[in-house]
Amino acid sequence: MKKVLFAAIVVLLVAAFGISAFMVVNYLVDGKKQEERNNELSEIVANAQTVTTETAETTEATETQETTVETTEATQPTEAGGMLAGYKEIYEMNNDVVGWIKMEGTKMDYPVMQTPSKPNYYLDRDFDKQKSKRGSIYAREECDINQPSDNITLYGHNMRDGSMFAVANDYVNKETWENNPLIFFDTLYEYHVYKIFAVFKTEASIDKGFKYHNMIDASSKEDFDNFVSTAKRLAFYDTGITPKYGDKIICLSTCEYTLTNGRLVVAAVRI
Repeated sequence: MKKVLFAAIVVLLVAAFGISAFMVVNYLVDGKKQEERNNELSEIVANAQTVTTETAETTEATETQETTVETTEATQPTEAGGMLAGYKEIYEMNNDVVGWIKMEGTKMDYPVMQTPSKPNYYLDRDFDKQKSKRGSIYAREECDINQPSDNITLYGHNMRDGSMFAVANDYVNKETWENNPLIFFDTLYEYHVYKIFAVFKTEASIDKGFKYHNMIDASSKEDFDNFVSTAKRLAFYDTGITPKYGDKIICLSTCEYTLTNGRLVVAAVRI
């Protein structure tokens, strides 16, 4: 009887080990595949913008144009219809893409997705709409990216390998912010730069925590100021930056594990 029980336990342990090993391998393979795909998309954008900029500069060198026009065309290369070079190409691959987010010196360099009629669709899907534990960076469904809304909440997983929105963990320390406070968040039509003004954590339970994601368009100056003051009150440190009514904000939202159903948020204002 003991031998049978022992054999059963061994079989269960071997099975558990096999399942765990399979899950780890699958996780790593999925991560590698998605990293390579994101690198391809990033290269498409960069190459298209480089070619368009070089073409614009060549044209400017042979034609008489105003300096202001030259600068605009060189720094804002566009395709027909006003869509930025590079972004038009990836938009044609998947028209759920609404922009691109990047932070210099980090792994964050990703397309931003949005599906207004399908909330959280990209929580567990990659750019090509395939199932993925890493998901994609995506905007809250009610937010207007191009208008834009007063506050756009962007969601991304907190991955252990430092990808997606795991970079937010580094910004709990003020030194990281001091060295690298800028977020580049482009729409398909315009380049934009944001500066981090608050990094905070909060609970996401229904009856607890700061509902930062619910502030999309401020109903009044008081509404906007209350949002900003709450973010700064909860912040790990003071950045000395206080957005004013009329400014545009983004909130990078990811999971936080020291709180029950916690969220770590990096809030930045457009400059």
